[in-house]
Amino acid sequence: MALFLLGRRLFKRRGDIHRAATAIQPFVLCSSMASGRQHVNGVDLYYEQTGRGKHAVLLLPGALGSTRTDFGPQLKALNKEHFTVVGWDPRGYGRSRPPDRDFPSDFFERDAKDAVGLMKALGFGKFSLLGWSDGGITALIAAARNPDLINKMVVWGSNAFVSQHDLELYDAVRDVSKWSARMRQPMEEVYGAEVFAKTWEGWVDGIARFAKRPEGSICMELLPLITCPTLIIHGEKDPMVPSFHPQYLLKHIKGSRLHLMPEGKHNLHLRYAEEFNKLVEDFLEG
Repeated sequence: MALFLLGRRLFKRRGDIHRAATAIQPFVLCSSMASGRQHVNGVDLYYEQTGRGKHAVLLLPGALGSTRTDFGPQLKALNKEHFTVVGWDPRGYGRSRPPDRDFPSDFFERDAKDAVGLMKALGFGKFSLLGWSDGGITALIAAARNPDLINKMVVWGSNAFVSQHDLELYDAVRDVSKWSARMRQPMEEVYGAEVFAKTWEGWVDGIARFAKRPEGSICMELLPLITCPTLIIHGEKDPMVPSFHPQYLLKHIKGSRLHLMPEGKHNLHLRYAEEFNKLVEDFLEG
């Protein structure tokens, strides 16, 4: 979610206001939506669940994101006869607070353990992963660590390492007080101004630490362990994720495939929800 907002900021810098992604609109929960909290790994994780299909799917949100801010069109429109769709707020994000979010060196690994633990606690023995941005990184780790549990995986806007280019981008947007009020508003509505600013700064520091690792690795060494069918989607106009990131995933995840969306930006699953949902459904059912 936060990286989506950053993408909008970059387009404003380039004078591309009219083509920038529109603000996320709230979605109306359908009558078949269930929600609750599940105690997993010492914390209460908020989740929403819809559909009654045999194929379980977990939606993994981006940095500071939540199921409602990041996946409205998917919760609403993915085929409820074929899929059981679960959205969640990772610990310290959205409605999975307390605790406050922190960013230790293993925060992606921790999120992956929480995600798998949640699905197990909800009674799903095998499931697929849809991961956006940071959620895609979490999905990659979860799939590598739990090959027997993961059916299929879709990731977009994600990276297995932090390059110097990425680091410079994150540093440039560290101070949210320099963002426009319109850009801050969605996150401030979830967290409050002070907590949002503090949490976002913590995320920047947390992601920056990976740049100090060999090759800037977040999970490069885990990619060869992924055995599930994997679809990588990349928006060719994504200002946040250079094309070398999906190309690297394609090269190092055995049997994976890459789908390019020429007009897609970082929030392609929101901006082009119908096309995205069809693409995902075809892949998961294939």
